[in-house]
Amino acid sequence: MQFSAFGHKFTRNSGILQLMDDLGKALHSDRPVNMLGGGNPARLEAVNRVYREVLQDLVHNEAAVESIGNYSTPQGDARFIDTLAAFFRHEYGWDIGPENIALTNGSQNAFFYLFNLFGGRFGSGEDAVDKNILLPLAPEYIGYADAHVEGCHFTAVRPAIEAVEHEGEAGFFKYRVDFDALAQLPELKAGRIGAICCSRPTNPTGNVLTDAEMAQLDALAQAHGIPLIIDNAYGMPFPNIIYSPATLTWHDNIILCFSLSKIGLPGVRTGIVVAAPEVVNAIGALNAIVNLAPTRFGAAVATPLLADGRLKILADEVVQPFYRQQAKRAVQLLKQELAGYPMHIHKPEGAIFLWVWFEGLPVSSQTLYERLKAAGTLVIPGEHFFIGLDTADYPHASECIRISIAQDDTTLQNGIAAIGAAVRAAYDAAR
Repeated sequence: MQFSAFGHKFTRNSGILQLMDDLGKALHSDRPVNMLGGGNPARLEAVNRVYREVLQDLVHNEAAVESIGNYSTPQGDARFIDTLAAFFRHEYGWDIGPENIALTNGSQNAFFYLFNLFGGRFGSGEDAVDKNILLPLAPEYIGYADAHVEGCHFTAVRPAIEAVEHEGEAGFFKYRVDFDALAQLPELKAGRIGAICCSRPTNPTGNVLTDAEMAQLDALAQAHGIPLIIDNAYGMPFPNIIYSPATLTWHDNIILCFSLSKIGLPGVRTGIVVAAPEVVNAIGALNAIVNLAPTRFGAAVATPLLADGRLKILADEVVQPFYRQQAKRAVQLLKQELAGYPMHIHKPEGAIFLWVWFEGLPVSSQTLYERLKAAGTLVIPGEHFFIGLDTADYPHASECIRISIAQDDTTLQNGIAAIGAAVRAAYDAAR
């Protein structure tokens, strides 16, 4: 059977396919697997209890059946959109209405739309030009890499790496945006960048771009007449898995993307896009073609929780403290396992991962991943996250791994012990 070029592109092996395939197989494996590779959030009883209460209310008042028995408009569930607009006006003072919000079937769906709206072929004939999405700080989210319908339209720059302390301890580093390198990008100077995109906190590293960095990126986007897209899947106001000082800003040249996944609802596939009306209208048009309309069940669950403040309370008082403690515990275990070896941990500032750099690692992180997988521990190799960069002469890209910290303590202990054994063996064999 022959597939089109589209079919070949979207059925080949990819980092996101590997991640989701490993996650699914691990969940249904007959043998124990230390699942430190997936992006699934932790199942927290205090959160689940609230969702059970809401689900019972939805069943009793018929809202559950109504939400699954009728389509929304292509823009998304109107009641949830109205509630979101009111929340953002009250919480942040934004001049925002329903015309500024669209829903999608998960934020992955949103980024597929946005990257194809702002990256790829513009114009036709002799006036045609290819434009890229600029990722100002690589590494970035693995799921971005294969989103374009044709080709791969990303440009990125290497990060500046700064040694830092964390809670008074050495052994940490932080990625910074290299604005000098950004200013020299030929694609930016030639008008071949369609949008700037960053995640905050960043998946995979947990990095939180500072307010000053965000202001510079905002100014850069406006100076070049292109939007700034911010992936807020782990950020404020929900799930608010963010520990560094940060301000959430929006205006009509910023496209903010949110998700219900990391607040504990990954299965409802609900993404939220806050943008100028023309972007919202475009997303609605794409929804109509691709999905008819976005799913409504996540909106039905989240609307009462957002309206009465419980969603934000869960984020601030349950979800964020849990991951902060998990990060602290994982750091402690890594330092125990790899004391004396050239390990550096990206400063934990948010999200549900740790990013670990094994400087001078004698094998690639892909090889390390394969060895760990064979031994029953899953991580994600770092190579896949350096989207838009030529990493052939950049060894740092193959010396890092991403570890999920969303698991129980036993899984963390066993998984990090396996990582420690595999990494020590790699260094020791090369001596």
